[in-house]
Amino acid sequence: MKSNVQIRKVEKQDLDFVYKAICELENEILNFEVFKEIFEENISNPKNLYLMAENENEGLGFISFHTQNLLHHCGLVGEIQEFFIYQNYRSQGVGRQLISEVLDYANQNNLKSIEVTTNKRRVENVAIYENLGFTLSHNKFTINRIQ
Repeated sequence: MKSNVQIRKVEKQDLDFVYKAICELENEILNFEVFKEIFEENISNPKNLYLMAENENEGLGFISFHTQNLLHHCGLVGEIQEFFIYQNYRSQGVGRQLISEVLDYANQNNLKSIEVTTNKRRVENVAIYENLGFTLSHNKFTINRIQ
């Protein structure tokens, strides 16, 4: 693990870093103006935790974590929405540091559980999440681009 990795909250000036990371994660160029509006709304919401990993030179990755009170859990549940580490920094403990911060936040806020969904095309992520302590317990169904 790189000892010079720092974890901090994402701020407005991190927009370009997060935008580039999400475009790479999704393998598409997203509408920047719409992205910026959602980004600013999400990082200002106190129910969300957005964290960035960086060293003294550059951003290495980030994680976004949203919480909500759910009836079927009778309490607060968190979901990792986006989790991205740049290729050069994978398998070096950066992701584990980000997850550790999310777990600390979850414990401090008495969350009932933490959930994460990964696209089926990212088959390697199942092993990564299992290695981080998650269990494959649910199926998620989606309808995209509702008209």
